[in-house]
Amino acid sequence: MINISEQAARQINRLKEDGSPAEAFLRVKVVPGGCSGMSYKLDFDQTLGEKDKVFEENGTKVVVDTKSLLYIAGMTLDYEGGLNGKGFTFSNPNASKTCGCGSSFGV
Repeated sequence: MINISEQAARQINRLKEDGSPAEAFLRVKVVPGGCSGMSYKLDFDQTLGEKDKVFEENGTKVVVDTKSLLYIAGMTLDYEGGLNGKGFTFSNPNASKTCGCGSSFGV
């Protein structure tokens, strides 16, 4: 399960309005890299893979491949805006360490 906060859903929908097709969804992926070993990657996509898992909450669809889901199951995707906002934030119960910027983690 991936949880999507209301703030994250609003920001995803705003970004989608800036040129992504209506049927596009947010793909969350875990890739090697970052100062803690693994990083989150967010992209808009329109193609569902055979083993993709789809999560819908607050009117927003998020898709995760099964390999990435092993690392982020139970995660909450949030958004912090404003002058001191961080952008998208990840509250990942599987992360044993995170970096200062919050965009990479280790398990």
